[in-house]
Amino acid sequence: MLKKLQDRIFTKRKITLKTALSFGVTDFIGGGGQTIIGAWMLFFYTSYCNLTATDGAIIVGVGKFVTAIVGLLMGGFTDNFYKNRLGKKYGRRHFFLFIGSPLLLCFALMWISGLGFWYYLVTFIAFDAISTAVMIPFETLPTEMTNDYNERTKLSTARMFFSASATFLATFIPGQLFKVLGQDSPIPFFINGLLFAVIFMLAMFLSAYNTWERPADEVVDTDGDDTGKNSNVLLDDIKAYISTFKIKTFRKHLAIYLFSFTGKDVYNTVFTYFCVYVLGLTATVAANMLSLSIIGVVMTVIGGFLMIKFGPRWLYTFAYSLMIAMLIAYYVVVKVMPAHIILVLFIISFIYQLGRATLEFTPWSVYPFIPDIDELVVGKNRAGVFASVMTFLRNATAALATVLVGMFLDANGFVKGASHQPLEAQHAIVNILVFGEGGLILIALLIALTFKLNKQTHEVITDEINRLKAGGKKEEVTDNTKHIVKQLSGIDYAKVWPKK
Repeated sequence: MLKKLQDRIFTKRKITLKTALSFGVTDFIGGGGQTIIGAWMLFFYTSYCNLTATDGAIIVGVGKFVTAIVGLLMGGFTDNFYKNRLGKKYGRRHFFLFIGSPLLLCFALMWISGLGFWYYLVTFIAFDAISTAVMIPFETLPTEMTNDYNERTKLSTARMFFSASATFLATFIPGQLFKVLGQDSPIPFFINGLLFAVIFMLAMFLSAYNTWERPADEVVDTDGDDTGKNSNVLLDDIKAYISTFKIKTFRKHLAIYLFSFTGKDVYNTVFTYFCVYVLGLTATVAANMLSLSIIGVVMTVIGGFLMIKFGPRWLYTFAYSLMIAMLIAYYVVVKVMPAHIILVLFIISFIYQLGRATLEFTPWSVYPFIPDIDELVVGKNRAGVFASVMTFLRNATAALATVLVGMFLDANGFVKGASHQPLEAQHAIVNILVFGEGGLILIALLIALTFKLNKQTHEVITDEINRLKAGGKKEEVTDNTKHIVKQLSGIDYAKVWPKK
């Protein structure tokens, strides 16, 4: 049986709809787990665990910091895992997917009420670190499985389809549980956590079983091997992480990703507070509005087409413009307090979720193509390193944002466990939602307007890599290729593709 599993891991196959769906289903962890944490964790802590907003924010912040370190180590570790016996037998990526699958059940432990600060800190760190450790090798799979732009887009679209589905379920299911079991009980949170923990475990196993990667000998042939060199592995990894910032497109991609996703996190963190404490609505209403993220399921399918047709810059502009407009609309609602406020909020939230779904789809659809630019520069594929840097900084900014939100609420008079909040705390919630998130999204929009990577420019990069691998001379490069290489990498063509 193990021999059959090894064959599946290293056998390249056609990327069918089944393959794409099996790959994509694991983003239930990214879309579902992080949405649940963002939308409900701080609310759960302050409502049922006798913690202040600052306590809850510190738990999330410390957890994200630890996770950021784990993520930073995992990229280079998985890139080089093919050099040992386990990596050769079970894959430098798949070994971690199979091991991590059952460990994801720890998600349920986070949602037991009435325990102390240290329990919640340990359980949060455990899940966030484990999920990061398995998601980094998962994120490299498109670059392992195919070099084709359309096939990678198919895989990314499937991934974002499940991410959007999970985002919807992560807000819809709690709303229904509140309706059945009451919104004053912690039981709905635990049932929801247990259900998603089982889904995470099964999804990771399905992805691991139905995807593949390059065998160790092919990695050596393509990327080279430095096992005979005397080097400090950790120091080499740190140098590799720092070197990713030399790639101009990656720097822009990273800035767009971090500002926009952190803005989205701010929305998820304070929206329930906004509905309950500012507008006087129920947590069930907030959950129902958040569950309008169901539109993301449709948008991911459309987004795959738009990604190929118009490229990421158009998608970024569409997403961020909608979100900024709807944040302004939320502010108007607070000032006007219209008679049919729930209907108005549903319309605003629906349009906002159109933008948010596109925001979530685009960066991770762009990511698989960036290691190709780097490969042309350094001569080998380092997808794991790029995934690590993205995950490290994403966790770091998420931690910082959560801590700042919690501390800002407490500094403005937020009262833990109270059914009503003072006016000062209400104003703080509105300011965080509208101006905090809005400012972050605006910065992402301005950077996105200068983004140059698309299907056509990516094809130039891959064609040049293939030409050089086939023995082509650098002196025979076309002027257009030299221009695009400089445009995307920020490095003169004469300095790319080092001699082996």
